Amino acid sequence: MKPLGKAEVRLEGQWIRTFGKVVADDVAARIDELVSSQLTKVTASKDGWDVLYVDRQDGRMWELTYPHKEWHGGGPPVLTCVTKDYVRSKYGL
Repeated sequence: MKPLGKAEVRLEGQWIRTFGKVVADDVAARIDELVSSQLTKVTASKDGWDVLYVDRQDGRMWELTYPHKEWHGGGPPVLTCVTKDYVRSKYGL
């Protein structure tokens, strides 16, 4: 798995239709891998949809969201690097 690079600030997964099935693209699969191996969960939003992580390698904060709430399971994942001010404002940390 490719770790998060310093220049990366947003990863946006997509769902693609292949052979009549809807599957996650490579970016969505990478987000899943990062969440399970490189990032550590810090907290979640009150509704549980958004999750805040810290990168164990460089200390940056990342938010995992599912911006298509109207889709099954919230749609494909988006992982965004967020600022300390944003974290303080949204999560109270």
